[in-house]
Amino acid sequence: MTVTEEESRHAGRGPLVQYATGSLGMGAWVTVPGLLLLYFLTNTLGVTPLVAGLALLVPKVIDAVIHPLFGTLSDREARRHGHRRGMMRFGLLLGLAMVAMFTVPGGIHGTPAALWVAGWYVVGNVCFAAFQVPYLTTPSDLRVGYHERTRVFMVRMVLLTVGLLAAGVAAPILVSDEQRGSYTRMALVFAVVMVATGLVAIHGVRRLNATCGFRDPAAHSQSVAADLRLAWGDRGFRLLVLSYLFTGATTHLVLAAVPFYAEHVLGRSGLTAVLMGAFLGPAMVTSPLWLRLSRRIGKQRGLLLAQALFVLGTLTLVAGDRVSTVLTVAVVTVLGTSFAGLQLLAFSMVPDAVAAAERRGQSRAGAYTGVWTATEAVGTAVGPYVYSAALAIGGFAAAVDGERVPQTAGAVDAVLVGFTVVPAILMAIAWLIQRRCALDHIPPVVEGAESLGEQTPAEEHPVRHTGSPE
Repeated sequence: MTVTEEESRHAGRGPLVQYATGSLGMGAWVTVPGLLLLYFLTNTLGVTPLVAGLALLVPKVIDAVIHPLFGTLSDREARRHGHRRGMMRFGLLLGLAMVAMFTVPGGIHGTPAALWVAGWYVVGNVCFAAFQVPYLTTPSDLRVGYHERTRVFMVRMVLLTVGLLAAGVAAPILVSDEQRGSYTRMALVFAVVMVATGLVAIHGVRRLNATCGFRDPAAHSQSVAADLRLAWGDRGFRLLVLSYLFTGATTHLVLAAVPFYAEHVLGRSGLTAVLMGAFLGPAMVTSPLWLRLSRRIGKQRGLLLAQALFVLGTLTLVAGDRVSTVLTVAVVTVLGTSFAGLQLLAFSMVPDAVAAAERRGQSRAGAYTGVWTATEAVGTAVGPYVYSAALAIGGFAAAVDGERVPQTAGAVDAVLVGFTVVPAILMAIAWLIQRRCALDHIPPVVEGAESLGEQTPAEEHPVRHTGSPE
């Protein structure tokens, strides 16, 4: 296949929307534990902040091993069967883990409750990795060009945002009484959504592979260690990954901190749903704008702009309750706009790294995606853990079943600083790393078919159509 033929391929709207539908349900897994688990542990299960942070961190650190392993296994499945959908089906067991994680037996609180949650969190993360690694590899598998890959991620990002927004707003409402039974019912609702949307996504992946073609991973078998060496040895990809580690830690720290900030700084726990809506809502509108901006200035510059915008936004909130609620919501909306760019542009640069590796004869999309999702998983845990450490340093007091425990001035200060200054520092580090990344050297767009200078001979990488029944 010539470059022009590959650049001219476009994913059909129907299959693309079906594929992206998987992000509706998976968005619940990304949002609900990140938003509620730390609060659930400290305010309902009576777990101290430091132990609660460890209960969230350790399961995610295990992901650093699971995701690269699943990336290698996913590549093997792709070479053997011409698709990665078998692993995705296994991942649908995530719904069961979601319910179990929030269904802590009555009478258990403190450290035993933390162990229960952490154990099921590990199971859930394994199932999530089984679905997410092959799912996110799909844009790299498709025989489409540079800007079409961004389009695929943009549609996914929009539906992911819908899932994040729905979960971020609905989950706090469903558990507003902070009782254990409410958490179980909330988890059951989202578990059903996860399974249903996951099934639709698997069908969408099959249709995309059938219409856009399928890139075979490298023909020879590789070990997990060899795949890790290959991915980590790619300087552009390595810098992108390191930057996203700090980016993911920052955004998930903010996500975990929202309920604490609303209750203890703003004095209104009901603002949690409002702030989550302000943070996640803009992505549905601004993702297409970030796509257009990336076409004009490139993904790298767009990503740096999004990171800088996030730093400025978090520092603005240092004033806490001394600014009006309206201004606070407005600033959080700016953070949400930045979040849309962070997600879209960073994720869409991963298949660009895979395409560059393919030109060097080193294409193993599953390996790259496994490293990427492992980094994302670690970042989602490091952020809440850093925030829990800030709470512990400030002397934040835990509670059982939503009882109101008076907090010291130091604890309230820790809630505020952890929500503002700390994420600003983390995102600034991400910006400093990202500016060294030279992955995005792309020629200007030419009307019609864009020439990227790629050479992907058909005899080396045959287009495989996988639309036939398995």
